[in-house]
Amino acid sequence: MSNSLIINSPYECPTHYWTPKRGGGGLELVSSRRPAGYEIFDTRNNTHRTESLDLVNQIRERVNQWRSDDYVGVTSVTRNLLSHWHDKTARLLPFYFCQLEAIETLIWWVEAPDSYKQGINLPNDGGEWRRLCSKMATGSGKTTVMAMIIAWQVLNAIAYPKRNKDFSKAVFIVAPGLTVKERLQVLMPSGPNNYYDEFVLCPNDALRQKLNQAEILIENWHTLMPLKQAERSVVKKGAESDKAFCKRVLGKLSNYKDIVVINDEAHHAYRIPADIKVKKDDDFDPEEATRWIEGLDRINKELRIQKCFDLSATPFAPTGKTNTEQGLFDWILSDFGLNDAIEAGLVKTPRVVVRDGIIPDTSTLKPKLYHLYRDDSVKDDFARRGAEEHEPLPLLVQQAYTLLGADWRETNKSWYDYRDWE
Repeated sequence: MSNSLIINSPYECPTHYWTPKRGGGGLELVSSRRPAGYEIFDTRNNTHRTESLDLVNQIRERVNQWRSDDYVGVTSVTRNLLSHWHDKTARLLPFYFCQLEAIETLIWWVEAPDSYKQGINLPNDGGEWRRLCSKMATGSGKTTVMAMIIAWQVLNAIAYPKRNKDFSKAVFIVAPGLTVKERLQVLMPSGPNNYYDEFVLCPNDALRQKLNQAEILIENWHTLMPLKQAERSVVKKGAESDKAFCKRVLGKLSNYKDIVVINDEAHHAYRIPADIKVKKDDDFDPEEATRWIEGLDRINKELRIQKCFDLSATPFAPTGKTNTEQGLFDWILSDFGLNDAIEAGLVKTPRVVVRDGIIPDTSTLKPKLYHLYRDDSVKDDFARRGAEEHEPLPLLVQQAYTLLGADWRETNKSWYDYRDWE
């Protein structure tokens, strides 16, 4: 049995996965691909369970068959792109399997014949425009997949202008914050260090030049908030119309219809069903949380959203339940979760400090460092005011920093050893 959690190549479909042994006592290796699913942790009862994503597992089989049948139904532009993206000699490093699977699955939904989708009922979020979600672990290359979506959509829209229900060269990218917005500038074809050139996304220079015809806007989701009236304004203009809203938010992109939306970190964007009660607290405001979607609703009403592509590592929405359970988005097409990413060596292996030199709690077997700031020897010290700069941190916290640093160095060593071997 392998001593490492890394058991798959990041460039090939996973062939093994780790699973807990029945009755506890470590992990065992299973010789197949991990079924799509997610884990629910109940911190109140200290339990967890695995929920299967049956629809995603079904879609995987259909996409595999469609791939084996040489992508039946795709346009010549799409076929050219897929062939180029699978060519491992076209760039310095090949694309990860999870990136190719994510874009292939989206293409399958849009371009594959209905016979490959028979019996597949993909729910939506209750709105009037279609959402498609790719669930990808942080570190597995979501931004590259966004660039692939843009290249696929824009180049097809230019080649087939009458297929406006399938393709668009007008793309609105919504970011969850200013930092992410800045990072996403690599999706602008004319920008420096853009991903289209960085990863050689276009098969030839002619297509690369056509990609510059894309109309792309990247904005922070806060621009979707309704316009506030000046409190001391003498002139009362009334509520902002949908047309004025689109003009303000989208600028020249408001001249297009049937636009494509890409939501980065899409778990911030959801509508709360009427039958679910979600309370407001210091960390969460349900009214603000739905503004992202409400703004997109207004854009759809005025211009039409052709499709919305959601990308997130954790596409959950609150369920209103009193426990910690959350509801996964129903419109997920593909899934490559954290465990998959760890087993493929795409993210660092997490480590939990257990060497705190103190006997763990006998009921939970959790050492004190597991809930460091709840420990009686720490919480009161941290809560008091007026501490002087020269006062040391509590001893337990000092120990935690030392041990975490040692574990982190060991993790990085294992990571770079693997990358050097790869």
